[in-house]
Amino acid sequence: MLAEALLTKARRAGATPEQMQILEARLGSDHVAADLGLAHEWAWLSEPRFTFVDLFAGIGGMRLAAESEGGRCVGSIEIDKKCIDTYRHNFGDDPSGDITVIDPRSVADHNLLLAGFPCQAFSIAGLKGGFEDTRGTLFRNVAEIIAAKRPDAFILENVKGLVSHDKRKTLAVILNTLVGFPVNYHLVQPSGKSKLKGEGWSVLNALDFGVSQNRERIFIVGFKDPMAADRFRFPNPTTPGGAGLSLQDVLEDGPRWRTPVHARHFISEKYLQGLKRHRDHHESIGQGFGFEVRDHHGYANALVGGGMGRERNLIKAQMGPQVGTLDGLKGPRNDEGLRRMTPREWARLQGFPEWFEPHHADTHTYKQFGNSVAVPNVAAVVSAVMAAIERVDLPENEPSASPRQTRIAWSQPESRPNPR
Repeated sequence: MLAEALLTKARRAGATPEQMQILEARLGSDHVAADLGLAHEWAWLSEPRFTFVDLFAGIGGMRLAAESEGGRCVGSIEIDKKCIDTYRHNFGDDPSGDITVIDPRSVADHNLLLAGFPCQAFSIAGLKGGFEDTRGTLFRNVAEIIAAKRPDAFILENVKGLVSHDKRKTLAVILNTLVGFPVNYHLVQPSGKSKLKGEGWSVLNALDFGVSQNRERIFIVGFKDPMAADRFRFPNPTTPGGAGLSLQDVLEDGPRWRTPVHARHFISEKYLQGLKRHRDHHESIGQGFGFEVRDHHGYANALVGGGMGRERNLIKAQMGPQVGTLDGLKGPRNDEGLRRMTPREWARLQGFPEWFEPHHADTHTYKQFGNSVAVPNVAAVVSAVMAAIERVDLPENEPSASPRQTRIAWSQPESRPNPR
C-alpha cells in the first residue's frame, strides 16, 4: 500500500514528528486516490527522489503519478486555458505556455521527462523516418527538449491507436527520432505481460493497475544510460483484468459513498428514446455503435471527452437525485432510472485523489478527465523507470535484454492482442 510505503520513507528520511503526524492523519482509506493525496503531501515534505517536467500537462494526471513515486515537479507546460485554470487551482502552479515557442534550453533541469503528446501524422520526405521528418509537429518539440536537457529518462504516453497510425509509420518515425541524432537515447526492450508491445513501447490497460476502466494506452520509455534501459521492465498488472475491482468502488450513490447525485446527471425520457433509436440505426447497418448501460459490478468503457463518451458509460441510479436540485431537462426524467456518471466518478475512474477539485463547469470537466491519464497506470511505469535508474535488482526469472538499438522498420510485424 502506497500510504504505508510513504510512512516508511518518511521515517527513514528523518521526518519530524510534526511531519509524521500530518501523514498519519491522512491514513484510513485503502482507496488509491487517498494514497495519492498522501503522496502529494509528501512531495513537499521531503527531499525529492527525483525531479520531473510535465509537458502537455493537462490537469496534472502525470504530475500526480510522478509525485506518488517521490518526484517533484520543476516545470509544466499547458496551452489550454481551461486546463490551466484547473491545474493552477489544484497545484498552485501556473503551467501556461506554448511548447512550440519555448526555447528547449530554458526548460528547468530534470531527471525525468513526462509528456502525453498529441498524435500527429508526419510528412514523410524519405525512407529514413527520423528527426527531420518531425518538423512542424508537437513531438518535434518534445524531442528537442530531450536533446537539449538530457534527462535520465523519458516517459511518453499516447492513445493505443498510435501503434497502427498511418500504417505504423508514425510510431516508426517517433522511435527512430528518439534513438537517432540529436536525441541519441536508448529504448527499452520488449517486456512485461502486455500482448501488444515492441522495442521501446508497450500498451498497458488501466484496468490492470487499480481502476475500474478499460483504458489502453501506449507508453514509450527511453533512457540516457544504456544499462538503465537494459534493466528496465514494464510493470506487471496489479489487478489483472480488473480483478477485485468494481464500479461500486467509485459510484457516488453506491454502497461505498452513499451520496445522492445531482438531478442534472439524470437523462430525460425523450433523450433516452433518441439514444435507443440512434443505437438501433447503427446496429441495423452493422456498426453496433451507441449508448451503453454499465454493470455496477463491472468496469467502465474508456472515458473520452467528446462524442458519445458519457453515453457509453450510463449507470442505473441506486438512489434518487439530491432533494431540491433541478435537472434542467426538457421533459420528465426517464423511467429506467438511468443517469450519466458524475465528474467525481470520472475523477475516481482516472485515479485522481478526493482532494482534487474539478473545473466548475461540467462541459470542461468531462473533457479534461476524458483527455487525462489513469494516474495509477502512469505511476506504475514511473516506479519501473526509477527502479531501473536506481539499479534495483530485478527478479531472477526476468532475463536481461540487450541494450542494442536498431532502427524501426515500417514493415515491422504487429503483435495483436487476443480479441475480447
